[in-house]
Amino acid sequence: MRRAVKAGLTMALVAGLPLAGYAQDAVIRIEAKRGAEAAAEAAEAWTREFGDVVTFPLARGWVAIALGPQSPEEAAARLAELKETRRVPADSFVAVPEGVELTRMAAADAPQEAGEAPEGAGNPSLAADAAAAEGGELLGDGGITVDEGAGEQPGSVEETLAGAETAAEPAPQPQPPAEEDIAAEAPAPGAHIRLQTVAGQSEAEAALASWRERFPEASLWQTSAGRYAVALGPLEPATAAAWLAAFREGEAVPRDAFTSETAELGELVDAGPALELPAPGAPEEMPPLEDVQRALRWAGHYDGAIDGQTGPRTRAAIAAEVANLRLSPDAGTAMRLLIERRAEWRAQMGLSELRDDYTGLALVAPLDLLEFNRTERLLSIYGPKDGSGVALILFSQPGGQQELLDISGLVTALGWVPQPERSITQGHALLEGANGDHIGRAEGWVRDGRAEGYVLIWPAAGAEDQARVAAEMSDSLARFAEAANEAQAAAPASPASQP
Repeated sequence: MRRAVKAGLTMALVAGLPLAGYAQDAVIRIEAKRGAEAAAEAAEAWTREFGDVVTFPLARGWVAIALGPQSPEEAAARLAELKETRRVPADSFVAVPEGVELTRMAAADAPQEAGEAPEGAGNPSLAADAAAAEGGELLGDGGITVDEGAGEQPGSVEETLAGAETAAEPAPQPQPPAEEDIAAEAPAPGAHIRLQTVAGQSEAEAALASWRERFPEASLWQTSAGRYAVALGPLEPATAAAWLAAFREGEAVPRDAFTSETAELGELVDAGPALELPAPGAPEEMPPLEDVQRALRWAGHYDGAIDGQTGPRTRAAIAAEVANLRLSPDAGTAMRLLIERRAEWRAQMGLSELRDDYTGLALVAPLDLLEFNRTERLLSIYGPKDGSGVALILFSQPGGQQELLDISGLVTALGWVPQPERSITQGHALLEGANGDHIGRAEGWVRDGRAEGYVLIWPAAGAEDQARVAAEMSDSLARFAEAANEAQAAAPASPASQP
């Protein structure tokens, strides 16, 4: 026969009284539930232990349950004490809600003093730990059952448990596992970047699959509170903190992501591949911004002007590339390494300056892949070298916007840019298109009374290199001399030359 010994439950109703929130206010996040009803029920349970339970809305219908508000310093000190006494889940953290209204929960009873609260009060998963430690079981409805045995048992839970311990035969002590088994089973110690915490297993698996699209190394854990956490690690604490800041700045992780020790994550459910993130070194000065902007454009994270000026687009591109590159969490170091990578790629592609006498234009081009073919009126044509599949056409003629549009039509008619997408503005034209055979890009400008520019043809399989070479050409195209094709009736003065 078993007797259920249950704590009395006093319903706490949501007071509905919003609290004034200020930017400096912090709360201790202890739980989150999807939907107002589930959140109110969970928050009600916490009011039996704490008198300052608040709720506030999160994204996608979730509601946060927290303690506070108070200053960030007070919240951090209190959280440390609450974790040490196991009165809140191990994955609780300090947060500063911004732009939301905190709603105070009405306390069911006077909160107990910190030293008097039973372990895990207000949280079912923590109560289960406390019950197990005292020899009881946690019922599904929150009661602790104790085996009475024959005869009358003492009235209190503590006396009942004490009597059961006295009467019971001592259980055989399990042998500790071998050290090699511990090393094989225990997760590696260190810090982890907590990306997301969810309640159910199916939702956790979906969250893990989504995060692995960006972070293949993400792992799934089940916490002591019975929730599921998606995390990156393990890392040295300083490394985890530095990369968390870098990922936040690059908007690669949520603003409320935080770091946790391995011991706080609970049980590893699905491990990802090893995570390799370098430790932060000494911060470096930012390289010249023009070089940074060119490197960012080469990497595909910047499409603004190369002007050497810092601005929102440049700062956003730097942060995005730091998170994407993963070479260093320090922006100055990461940009130096990115510039070095671009320089290595330029050398591999054989990029150097091409000066074309016929059009009077100069630009950076992959000369190892091109050879001069011929000139035709306003065109200077370079064909593939050694079967490279790369071709370059330079064009230049007197005129303005109409002449630029005429050249765009010619490029389309000859199929150099297949099925192009056009971007036409005053003084500028850009055509881009591709088929199964090649990628084409034509870009032209009206400058100093001339319509001039280039067409780049590239094998379809090399889209990344094509985009990077095109960016180098657009950045470097300039006039270095009068064009030899000024007199249309005359033959070209000399074939196009290359250094």
